[in-house]
Amino acid sequence: MVRLKDIAEKAGLSVMTISKALRDAPDISASTKVRVKLLAEQMGYVPDSIAQGLRNRTSKLFGLVIPSMTNPLFARMVGAIEERTREFGYDLILAHTLNMTEREESSVRSLLSRRVDGLFISPVYRLAPSASIYGELKRRGTPTVILGQCGPFCSQFTNVESDDVAGSHAATTHLINLGHKRIAFFSGPLGSPWAHERLQGYRRALRDADIELDDRLVFNAGTTIDEGENAALQMINESLDVTAVQGVNDLVAIGAANVFLNQGIRIPQDLSVVGFGNILASEYFRVPLTTLRQPKHRMGAAAMDSMLELLKGERPESKRLPADLVIRASSGCVPLSTRPSNVQSQKAKPQITL
Repeated sequence: MVRLKDIAEKAGLSVMTISKALRDAPDISASTKVRVKLLAEQMGYVPDSIAQGLRNRTSKLFGLVIPSMTNPLFARMVGAIEERTREFGYDLILAHTLNMTEREESSVRSLLSRRVDGLFISPVYRLAPSASIYGELKRRGTPTVILGQCGPFCSQFTNVESDDVAGSHAATTHLINLGHKRIAFFSGPLGSPWAHERLQGYRRALRDADIELDDRLVFNAGTTIDEGENAALQMINESLDVTAVQGVNDLVAIGAANVFLNQGIRIPQDLSVVGFGNILASEYFRVPLTTLRQPKHRMGAAAMDSMLELLKGERPESKRLPADLVIRASSGCVPLSTRPSNVQSQKAKPQITL
């Protein structure tokens, strides 16, 4: 490994001068800096970040804790965070929780042992009002940004989230404008604030349109394609005369749509389907999916902005970013056979384009 001493011997300068030149110290001439940096590059010198961290009391590392990179939601968000961290001279260490609280705790402790300067965490949601690892982060004063909604156990931290209530409300309203009144909602995990907010937006849109709420139309579907398929089969077996289905996320909506299509139910001629998230698969599904575009890249960039404020000792406000409706082929007017004979259906008037 090339040391500062090796560069100094080659350049005929002192180790102190080499060190200052590589750090752009103001008392070193520009020509010396250029010569030293060029020589260091030619010799393959790599700065010792650990030693620098000990001197500066900073590791130039951030920890990022998410459920899994296989979740399409996180790909662009992680990309944005990684892009911004590199811009400011930081490196990122990634850890997966697989939605298990014990893995979340061990991941956070492992990152703290690496002396990270801050943490980005997509929490494992639980019903408990507190969690020991988040209490420890608060006591330590570790700069922490929550990616997504805050549960009671992590409400003391700043967060970045999409406006899921307004987004879900927009999706339901879109279906109502197409003439649908029997709209099923395939909901997510009960302990997840984002799932609760999307159900809340659905119910609010029905109330705003004076459509009676029917709890039989709400199915617990989880978060995966398989769970969406199971909810769709349950709905079909219960024969509820539904004309539209709103999934809590795109994976659930895609799983449900697969079942409907395989059962000979046409989308959207017989049944409209909408999702939430605008993952890549939604656009290229068998019937391109109407969905809500979550601002994943902007959420990642906003999370880094909040982190930089925390590092300065400031207390940033939590950020809530809008989710935009993306209208595709999976949503259409209510089927003719279900329309009241004395009421002329109105075509939808999409206000948001792709």
